[in-house]
Amino acid sequence: MAQIYVVKDDDEAIKLANDSHYGLGGAVFSQDIERAKRMASRIETGMVYINWLTDTAAELPFGGVKRSGFGRELSDLGIKEFVNQKLVVVRR
Repeated sequence: MAQIYVVKDDDEAIKLANDSHYGLGGAVFSQDIERAKRMASRIETGMVYINWLTDTAAELPFGGVKRSGFGRELSDLGIKEFVNQKLVVVRR
């Protein structure tokens, strides 16, 4: 199931997409890839897919923004979210 909205321009589409307390993932469909990339950079989500449905794989970082969470899981980025790094300094 998908919700489809008709909007007058890219700015209205971005405003509508960002009008949420949540921000896990989204998708932009366009024949103009550069335009889609510009739109993707303005959408407030942790993941944006261009000409593809939202998806995940173990090698891709997964996570959202806003009330959809903070940080990432899966991939190398996700592993680092669960690591407590410690600095040890030795004065000689």
